[in-house]
Amino acid sequence: MLYADKVTQSMQRALDETRRRRALQLAYNAEHGITPETIVKAIRRGIEDEVQAKAEARKAVGRDEATDATEEYLNALEAEMLAAAESLEFERAAALRDRIVQLRSARGGGPAPPVASPQATSARAKAKAGGGRRGGRRPKPL
Repeated sequence: MLYADKVTQSMQRALDETRRRRALQLAYNAEHGITPETIVKAIRRGIEDEVQAKAEARKAVGRDEATDATEEYLNALEAEMLAAAESLEFERAAALRDRIVQLRSARGGGPAPPVASPQATSARAKAKAGGGRRGGRRPKPL
């Protein structure tokens, strides 16, 4: 054995037991004419069925994957928009704002909720970070 000096007694007993069981299994297979084969089964079938069912449901109500934005995704876009506004990337923030408005209106949930302008979101982000007004007064909600 290569690592004989590094194998503990417990490890050696486990290795010996594994070899013993393997020998028994090989003898049993030879006696009964069994050729071991890898198990082949569709483990992704459940996932694929779920994806197919969701696609059919979206199609039935007239939505597709492109217009079916989740609230989590929209919140992530809004956070990215706020970060862009805070770092004074107003064009990028405006583009993200427009995308959020587009996705919300495409969801068919009625009029899209108002999204603040990048300049206003920057002021709100600064106020949250402590760079806004002082003296206990809160900025007006947007």
